[in-house]
Amino acid sequence: MLNRRSFMCAAAVVLGCLMALPAQAQEAVKIGLILPMTGPFASTGRQVEAGVRAYMALHGDEVAGKKVELVLRDDAGTADQTRRIAQELVVNDGVSMLMGFGLTPLAMAVAPVLNQAKIPAIITSATTSAIMPQSEYYVRTSMGGPQSALPVATWAVENDLKRVVTLVTDYGPGHDIEKGFVDQFKKEGGEIVESVRVPLQNPDFAPFLQRVRDAKPDAVFVFVPSGVGSLFMKQFVERGLADAGIKLIATGDVTDDDLLNGIGDAAKGLITGHFYSANHDSPENKAFVEQVRNANNNMRPNFMAVGGYDAMHLAYAALEKTGGDADGTKLIEAMKGMEWTSPRGPIMIDPETRDIVQDIYIREVKEVDGELYNVEFTKYEKIGDPNTAK
Repeated sequence: MLNRRSFMCAAAVVLGCLMALPAQAQEAVKIGLILPMTGPFASTGRQVEAGVRAYMALHGDEVAGKKVELVLRDDAGTADQTRRIAQELVVNDGVSMLMGFGLTPLAMAVAPVLNQAKIPAIITSATTSAIMPQSEYYVRTSMGGPQSALPVATWAVENDLKRVVTLVTDYGPGHDIEKGFVDQFKKEGGEIVESVRVPLQNPDFAPFLQRVRDAKPDAVFVFVPSGVGSLFMKQFVERGLADAGIKLIATGDVTDDDLLNGIGDAAKGLITGHFYSANHDSPENKAFVEQVRNANNNMRPNFMAVGGYDAMHLAYAALEKTGGDADGTKLIEAMKGMEWTSPRGPIMIDPETRDIVQDIYIREVKEVDGELYNVEFTKYEKIGDPNTAK
């Protein structure tokens, strides 16, 4: 009888533990992180993941009494895979939020999933303005379309660069950025001499740079995707545009922090406009950079990493506001109008568009302690995406 009684007690304890497991599992909030971890855009995935994990390392993995679980999936930069993975994360893994999306087509691919599942998707990287109207469940912590181009246009006119050729990569973000720069530049009284578009795949900038040189502008305004800046700068120097007195101004993608030292001396003196520099002087950024470097073999974080970091801040803040309620509609409502101090500076989620509003900095590439950095020297405050502003 004693053995039987002992067995029954032990069985009751085990059964009680098993019955408690579902309740404990419900206390976890899962976030699906979809990134290109392999393929040609793997550096984007690597940086965003580093930013996301830096936030969790600095702030813990619990919020509003709930444990936060990250479920990372690799879409290899392919939209069909992004959509399939998003469906699997929602249906099979029970995620309450999605996050990531390294390119515009990848972000656009999940709109039907969001609209059916009614869960938020925080965009850490993709920038095209056309993304946001596709679903009321998108929110963005990267950059909206031509945000970085507008202040560059204003700064150029203020500094007597009145005749400009634009040179952008021929795809969605390039078109947005070109339009933003051109509209603002003309508004400020500048003249667009010529607009040049370069193929996205395997670009050879030489013939396009020759067109720029032949036009004899005061400056050339450039946007190329992150990772292409080194090739562009090499050919810019080879074609002798600087020697011809043509000033180079650009968005910060050209001088990506992750790749800047690899570009070398050709980048020195380059003026760019962007929302983040690893050299940004604030305690929040110092802590962020230190954490990313320590956890990733001394990797310097770039604007993709800070997009991931702020995406996690937004997710945590929304859960805090809902008291841990992971209902998707409640979370997206909580995110609207959120304001905080990011490693990049003060930012806000526009309550009408769910897009980010942020300061844009004009920077010059300089050598600091033996490394090249984008050193900020002018700030334009509270810039939104004019294409989504209401």
